[in-house]
Amino acid sequence: MIKVLLVDDHELVRMGIKRLLQDVTGIKVIGEASTGEDAVLSAKELIPDVVIMDVHMPGIGGLEATRKMIRHNPDVKILALTIYEDEPYPSRLLQAGASGYITKGCDPDEMIRAIRTIHSGQRYISPAIAQQIAIKRFTKGEESALEVLSERELQIMLMITQGMKVNDISKKLCLSPKTVNSYRYRIFSKLNVDSDVELTLMAMRMGILEGKKGESVK
Repeated sequence: MIKVLLVDDHELVRMGIKRLLQDVTGIKVIGEASTGEDAVLSAKELIPDVVIMDVHMPGIGGLEATRKMIRHNPDVKILALTIYEDEPYPSRLLQAGASGYITKGCDPDEMIRAIRTIHSGQRYISPAIAQQIAIKRFTKGEESALEVLSERELQIMLMITQGMKVNDISKKLCLSPKTVNSYRYRIFSKLNVDSDVELTLMAMRMGILEGKKGESVK
């Protein structure tokens, strides 16, 4: 029996996945979490075989939660389930230790196949995403602006664009406000923006927040 932990900040998404998996032979949902912090605690208590992990959530988010889970239990398999197909998310999650990456637009059979595949010790990446990663490795061109950021900088950028203040971020990440501000201004410099508002608008244009990549922001 494959024990699954569902992690997503939208209850309807968790409910839909749970209903999808409840009648699948050999797979059982043993718990749910709505934040990265709760996910890490639940994974320690429940010891799931597979964690279906949303990338963009309040708090530490899916990237840091993935890293913490694997640090605590190297055998756990993380399946990233997200709306993001564009880099750098797939590469960052895989580098953090995720075993699979699929989008929320996948069909139910693909999700079930992905769960079984990563539980068996193999990786599973949706074909469209795998193609993007392969093309990026073998072609030259303008790189995504986010690729200039370190993993910690990307994490803090996501928190800023969620509306979190410096003091809130420092508490979540156990960093001093001074250190968070240093990261913040480094992000501004690398991305050539001057404020949290400009950073958030950039995130919206790139599809990191609500809307699609390239969508105009008024």
